Parts: sequence; C-alpha cells; structure tokens
Amino acid sequence: MMASSDPAVIQTRRLSKRYRRVTALSEATVTVPEGRISALIGPNGAGKTTLLRLLTGLARPTGGDITVLGGTPRQNAAFLSGVGFLAQEIPLYRHLSAEDHIGIGAHLNARWDGTSVRRRLESLDIPVDRQVGRLSGGQRAQLALALTLAKRPRLLLLDEPVAALDPLARRQFLAHLAEAVADGGLTVVLSSHLLADLERTCDHLILLAKSRVQLCGDIDTLLAEHQVLVGPAKDTTAIERDHTLVQAVRTARQTTLLIRRSGPVIDPAFEVADVGLEELVLGYMGQVAGAAPAQLTSIGEDQ
Repeated sequence: MMASSDPAVIQTRRLSKRYRRVTALSEATVTVPEGRISALIGPNGAGKTTLLRLLTGLARPTGGDITVLGGTPRQNAAFLSGVGFLAQEIPLYRHLSAEDHIGIGAHLNARWDGTSVRRRLESLDIPVDRQVGRLSGGQRAQLALALTLAKRPRLLLLDEPVAALDPLARRQFLAHLAEAVADGGLTVVLSSHLLADLERTCDHLILLAKSRVQLCGDIDTLLAEHQVLVGPAKDTTAIERDHTLVQAVRTARQTTLLIRRSGPVIDPAFEVADVGLEELVLGYMGQVAGAAPAQLTSIGEDQ
C-alpha cells in the first residue's frame, strides 16, 4: 500500500450532476491517490456511470469541483491522451482483426505501444490475425484491455468490463490489470458488482448509494476503522453516542452492530470482531436502503 501522501489523480469536492429533475450524483467528494486500483461500488442507479462520465469529460457537472490528472476533464486530445476508458460494451470492430486494431491505435495515439498488445495476446494464445467477432468474450475483453493500456494512460476507468466473463476469464483480466499497475504510473477506477474479484484486486474503495458517496478511502484503513459488535439484547445508547452506528440487527436475545469507531469499545457485554469488505459494503448499503443484511445479496450494475 502506498503512503497517504501520494498525489491525487482524482479529486472532487461536492460534485453534483442533475438531469432535469433527476439527481444522478449529489455532492460527491472523492480522492483517489496515484497508483491505486479503486473499486467503484454501488447498487442500480447509485451514480457510478455518471461519476465515470464526469471523470472522462463526457458529462459536465452542475455543481462542485472536479480535477483529474491536475486539470479539468474535457474531450480534447491533450486530456484524453492520459485517460483510458473501457465500458462493458467493448468498443471493438467485429470484422477487423487484433492486428487491424493495433494499426488504428498507432494512427490515433502519439505514445502508442503496439508491441505490448502483441506480446500480451501471444501470452494468452489469442491470434492477432483472427476477426474480433470470432474471438470469445474473454478474448475480446483481454484485447480491449491491452489496446487501452497501449496508449499508456495515467488513469484507467473501467465500467463493468468483466461482468459478462466467466470466472477464469475474469481472473486473467484482473491479473493483467494488476500487473499494469505494478509496472508503475497507472491509477485505475474499476466499477463492478463482483465483490470477490474486487477484494482480490483493489486497494481503494469508492462506495456510492442513493447518488451520494458513503465511503471513500484505502480499503485497509476503512476496514480498520470499522468493527462488528455482538452482544445481548440491551440498550446501546452509550455505544451509539461514542461511535458512528452504520447498521444494527436486533433480535429478542442478541444485538449485532456495525460501527465506525472513534476509539476503543469499552462495553464488556459486547464481543468485538473485525469487518470484511463484503460485510462493510452491504452494511452501508443496508443502512441507506433501510434493509437488513439478509436482504442484500448482490450489487447490481449502474443504470
């Protein structure tokens, strides 16, 4: 994990976006330091795609401030040369081959590294001369990622790129992504609803719900700040006064609390346990939705 003093690649303050009467994103304050792989998580309509569109300059905010790579996002060559964007609908020409795509990329990008694409495809046994439409879904995703990285961006934004892939293809895709970040100079924001994949790959978290940022920070730090308390059915006013209550589940005999602690928990009636990423995410989503954890089974795509 990099130090917290790493420069911010993404910095927003009270960022908002409205579409007529609909608020797609409300006062979002987000910081993503350089070199992170940030998991962008949220339920349907939480604002994930809206945030990614704002970060790429495809949409303009209606309020707040946004800085990406030290400047304002805009659809011009100077800004876009440092940003790679890959959506779930992989933008490839099905009748062209991978070699054709490499040639197009060389024509459009000044810092193009076509050799890295060929090397990556060779390591995955993906033929460069076969039409893209004849490749499997996993092969197309790997090609799209290799092409996006070939422009050597400083920031890579991924909107549900692995949602339709089988488990092996997802693991290969995410392993390639982690290798690219380890090589240095790349920061990633990865939107996905597959928590197990994100937990293996990401070291930073942006959690959106109801168009608002619920959590933003390094995953290790966020997990250390939260705990689960399990104890008898009793009044918990003192605990709630001293700590931030995220979610409570109460039965006739037992109380289970997810808290963001502000210090040690001193009530001896409660056992204290660490929190996992899935438990943390579902706890915050349950808080916003007003639902018990058992009702939250997965996190869907943004609409």
